[in-house]
Amino acid sequence: MSERSIVARDPEEDLLVERAVAGDADSFGRLYDLFYDRVYRHLYYRVGNAAEAEDLAAQVFVKALRAIGRYRAMGRPFFVWLLSIAHNLLVDHYRSRRESSSIDDIIIPADDSADPVALAERSFASASLRQAIMKLKKDQQAVVLMRYIDGLEYAEIASSLNKSEGAVRVILHRSLIALRKVITAEGGRP
Repeated sequence: MSERSIVARDPEEDLLVERAVAGDADSFGRLYDLFYDRVYRHLYYRVGNAAEAEDLAAQVFVKALRAIGRYRAMGRPFFVWLLSIAHNLLVDHYRSRRESSSIDDIIIPADDSADPVALAERSFASASLRQAIMKLKKDQQAVVLMRYIDGLEYAEIASSLNKSEGAVRVILHRSLIALRKVITAEGGRP
């Protein structure tokens, strides 16, 4: 079997996609409901700003809706197709805005039951980790985010990035080594 193994498909999702491709707006709406949070989370982790991530996520689904008639699965899950649209939007976003995002732009979700000190510590740890990830090479960032934030399998990541699973595993391994060095250099725990 080739290194690019076939990703297991969800028949219910495939049916929704098939109906959406045929022009069924309700099916596309259900796909939106299914995947919006995952697309938003992926984008938020890349831009670090809730408002920008919301705008970009909305743009992903507008572009997906416009192109849904031309969608072909080609062995990739629908979510991977959405991530490729998100990736292209991120490239355009960073080209048009050459400045980096600030830690001050990160919005901390309100949680009345949380201890303010614990909430501040979690927020700082999350922001520190995000900053460390953003210091990796672009392909390393993508693989780390897709694996640990988006929860994608190696085959899905490989399909999304047009790489072999072996290459994805090597990139991830090198990414984790580089991430450990960045965190250690910044005074964090190894």
